[in-house]
Amino acid sequence: MSSQMLQFGDFAPEFRDPHTARVVVLPVAYDGTSTWVKGADRGPAAILKASYNLEFYDIQTGREVFREGIFTDAPLDGFASVDTMVAAVHQAVRYWLGKDKFPVLLGGEHSVSIGAFTAAAEAFENLTILQIDAHADLRDTYHGSRYNHACVMARAKEMCPIVQVGIRSMDKAELSNMDRDRVFFAHQISELPRRQWIDQVVSRLSENVYLTIDLDGFDPSVMPATGTPEPGGLGWYDVVELIRAVCTEKKLVGFDVVELCPHEAHWGADFLAAKLVYTTLTAAIGR
Repeated sequence: MSSQMLQFGDFAPEFRDPHTARVVVLPVAYDGTSTWVKGADRGPAAILKASYNLEFYDIQTGREVFREGIFTDAPLDGFASVDTMVAAVHQAVRYWLGKDKFPVLLGGEHSVSIGAFTAAAEAFENLTILQIDAHADLRDTYHGSRYNHACVMARAKEMCPIVQVGIRSMDKAELSNMDRDRVFFAHQISELPRRQWIDQVVSRLSENVYLTIDLDGFDPSVMPATGTPEPGGLGWYDVVELIRAVCTEKKLVGFDVVELCPHEAHWGADFLAAKLVYTTLTAAIGR
C-alpha cells in the first residue's frame, strides 16, 4: 500500500468525508535537518499503517471519537528545502483551520511543526504552544538554518508564549532564550506527584493551546524508535494525563506528533504513536 492511499483508522468511509469530518490529519514526510539517525520522513506512513490496528472505543471515557469524522489529507513530501516545507505546512494548516477543522500534523522531523505554529498563531488569539520533548530546541540557528529541528521552539517563542515539558537535553547557549518558570525539566517532575506538576503546567497555559509532541519526550524504554533518544523521559500515563488535563481546562486547537523514526524491531513504537494521536483526539473533541 502506498503512502498516498493510507488513511488514519480502519473505519467506515462515511467517517472519512472531508466535508463533514471534524478532524483533518496531515502527514508531512520530511527529514531534511535531523542530525543523528535519519528516517523520520517514514514516520507518518508508519503511524497511519499502525492506526489500522487500533480499537476505536476509549475505555476510560467511553467515547468513540472517530464518529466525529477523521479525514486524512494527501501527504506533503518531496520538498526542495526546509523553507519550502515550512511554507507548505503553513498553507495547508491555515486552509483547514479556515474550514473550521481540527488539524493533526504527523511528522516527520520536528521542523514540520513551525508552519503549523504560524497558522495557529494567526488563527487564535491568547495562544500558548505546549511542547512535550526531550530537547529544548531553543537555538536561534543550527547548521546555518533558522528552521532546523533544533530551532523549533525558538521560532515558536517568537509567535506566542511557550511551555516546555520533559526537557533533559540542551546546549548551554540555549539558557539565554529560556524562561525557567515555563520549563518543566524531566528530572524535576520525576520527583513530584504526577497531578502536582500537571497542575503547574496547566496553570501556565492561556485559553487556547497548540500541542507539539516530539516522541523522544517519552523515555526510550517506552518509545525506542526516535532519531535522538534520551534516557529519563516520560511514561505513557504522564503524557496522557497531562493531555487530558489540558483538554479539560483549556481549548486545544490542534496538535502534532513528530520524530517517529520507524525501526522493524520496534513496531510497537508505531502503534504507540497512532494510539497517542487517537487518545489525544478523544480528549480534545471526543463525545
